[in-house]
Amino acid sequence: MRTQVCIIGGGPSGLLLSQLLHLHGIATVVLERRTRAYVLSRIRAGVLEWGGVDLLRQAGVGDRMDAEGFVHEGTRLSTGNRSFRIDFKALTGQQVMVYGQTEVTRDLYEARDRMDGKIVHEVEDVTLHGADSDTPFVTYLKGGTEHRIDCDFIAGCDGFHGVSRKSIPTSVLREFERVYPFGWLGVLSETPPVDHELIYAQHERGFALCSMRNAHLSRYYIQTPLDDPLDKWTDQAFWDELRRRIPADAAERLITGPSVEKSIAPLRSFVAEPMRWGRLFLVGDAAHIVPPTGAKGLNLAFSDVHYLRDGLVRHYQGDDEGIETYSERALARVWKSERFSWSMTTLLHRFPDQSTFDLRMQDSELAYLESSRAAQTALAENYIGLPY
Repeated sequence: MRTQVCIIGGGPSGLLLSQLLHLHGIATVVLERRTRAYVLSRIRAGVLEWGGVDLLRQAGVGDRMDAEGFVHEGTRLSTGNRSFRIDFKALTGQQVMVYGQTEVTRDLYEARDRMDGKIVHEVEDVTLHGADSDTPFVTYLKGGTEHRIDCDFIAGCDGFHGVSRKSIPTSVLREFERVYPFGWLGVLSETPPVDHELIYAQHERGFALCSMRNAHLSRYYIQTPLDDPLDKWTDQAFWDELRRRIPADAAERLITGPSVEKSIAPLRSFVAEPMRWGRLFLVGDAAHIVPPTGAKGLNLAFSDVHYLRDGLVRHYQGDDEGIETYSERALARVWKSERFSWSMTTLLHRFPDQSTFDLRMQDSELAYLESSRAAQTALAENYIGLPY
């Protein structure tokens, strides 16, 4: 088989890249190791920067998002059990969109189906060959038979544990990482959200987040030790703990119900450099991970897609500057988003080795944020998304 761009990974970044390149007349094949049903069953983030919203519209998949998504013009931060609001719209003139990653993926799948996009599921033993040459190709097993795809370029959209980053020699690749000493216990419930906007709560018992997927589906998180057994957290225990950590007015109106999904996720900050090796380009979680506190994971993947789409389109028009500078352009934005996610995580969580001085610094930072328009503007600019 021959194509122009072989995309490893059929999550939202791989599908979006395929869709955008198709609209520019560039042929792609997407390889995904899981089934389509499995990809669509994954519970992921739901806050989209406006740059990502515009990118989905450019891809022709914005109609359902615009009809069903929730535009948020601000967010609430709380300390102890009182809160204050950051007004994105007033501070920056922009907002964010709450629309679940699962729904984004579904829309992209349907768009690729309409255009007869080539997506191969349940592939095994994906191997990249000649990525640093002018003739790269990819081999994989499907149903016990080996297949080969010759291509011009390879896009590694296969996540943190995928094969793409591991294909770059260790003599070339540099990795930067911080692993946080706690996790997030997340619960999905078929209940109305406690607030029309997200609530980020700092509390002496630990961080909490009130989020949503739609008017009847809520997503809540609390900070927990990584080694907490999941069965310790019955639904009642979770709801009781969430109420303790969020603002008193929100706790009073919280509507609870059985959990649809419950899991504990670790938190880490991670960046791999460079994001390009020869004709291989890393995209999204294959190159970087952020703690979810700043809602940047999917949004960073989308900005990578923007830069790579731009570079590949220009290449096929005779200009290689875009692909040659892809890594530098993407990483410049990645590190700024890493900084923001790290700062939000540091500000809002309880760390096991914090001193009384550290705790006072957290309190002082939140007090300054509450009283300073300049500090609120800086947070809002980062939250709604830095320009591509």
